[in-house]
Amino acid sequence: MESRRRDMELLSNSMAAYAHIRANPESFGLYFVLGVCFGLVLTLCLLVLRLSCRPSPRPPARPGDLSEDDEDDDEDEEDTVDRAASESLLPVTEIPLESHGPGDGALAVNVFASAEELERAQRLEERERIIREIW
Repeated sequence: MESRRRDMELLSNSMAAYAHIRANPESFGLYFVLGVCFGLVLTLCLLVLRLSCRPSPRPPARPGDLSEDDEDDDEDEEDTVDRAASESLLPVTEIPLESHGPGDGALAVNVFASAEELERAQRLEERERIIREIW
């Protein structure tokens, strides 16, 4: 008996809300747009908060600090060459330091975003050198 009463209350409340919306479409539109705008502002605030609270990036590892196995088999080398061809790397612009004078404000900046990208770029350069030697 109680569940039937709840169902009837829900139905009557829904009909009353529909009648109110039909009578005042401007207020419904206003509340709807306000709700959407509030959701967007809340999402933007949370995104800014997430970006600002992110831990600072660690300094990139030096090329000499990276540990790689220099003793690879020929099969492994061929597999990595094939994998390197299929990998997509971000384009990197290298600027030679010799073209800059001491007073023009040019600094030696690492253009890689992480140590992994630097390591992949070094591996790719090594693979390209090996392929050139083979040809």
